[in-house]
Amino acid sequence: MPDTELSILNEIYDVILDRKNNPVDGSYVCSLLNHRKGMDKILEKVGEEAVEVILAAKNKDHDEIIYESSDLIFHLLVMLVANDVKLDDLVLELQKRRG
Repeated sequence: MPDTELSILNEIYDVILDRKNNPVDGSYVCSLLNHRKGMDKILEKVGEEAVEVILAAKNKDHDEIIYESSDLIFHLLVMLVANDVKLDDLVLELQKRRG
């Protein structure tokens, strides 16, 4: 099986980072990053999406697993950007674990 193209994760991360550094009115990402609840709002979304992934997997709903996992990954990316964690940091950690 060929490697899956994952550069979309970098693209989305870069857009989120740009929204953090250059807020845009009406942006969903900006509404999360600048919410009055702060990090709690982002973490609520991560938790909500994680539960939805769990339920989709429990129900063995392939399409819903994909959909909800995409939402979870997106909100994880928002949380990473908000905490100044780079994707390269995750890659290095995964490489350490593999080795």
